[in-house]
Amino acid sequence: MADVKKILCPVDLADPLPLAAEYAGLLARQSGAGIVVLYVVPDMSLFPNVNAAPDRTEKFIKLRDSILDGARRSMDRFIEEYFHGLDVKGEVAVGEIAGEILARAEREHADVIVMGTRGRSGLNAVLFGSVASKIVKSADCPVITIRPPDEEL
Repeated sequence: MADVKKILCPVDLADPLPLAAEYAGLLARQSGAGIVVLYVVPDMSLFPNVNAAPDRTEKFIKLRDSILDGARRSMDRFIEEYFHGLDVKGEVAVGEIAGEILARAEREHADVIVMGTRGRSGLNAVLFGSVASKIVKSADCPVITIRPPDEEL
């Protein structure tokens, strides 16, 4: 079996039951691997009509900055709760979710990606499930997907 030295763990910070984080932490403890925890904020320009009104640009920039600040604070708490004592770094990115995950896996030379099969809230609940299938099909490293218990679906 290949050595696991670096784990990429994309997460939904709003997930009340982050099983993928628990599995990534377990794998890191067993293998001594480092973990990169990644949260991707969807790029607002990817959504129809977001850029329709130029006078809204400043409002969207402020909203995006507020979301990013909140995500970074949430990431710090998330890492402390689920990865305490491990070699871990948290990253918050903006972009198309699957593309950002794949790019980060390549940039970080991830040996494995550990991720949930679906998010738990709002837009992420719709997007994240399809993201997992894109990652499984396109990643250059093994992908471990963690499905939530049936009662969570």
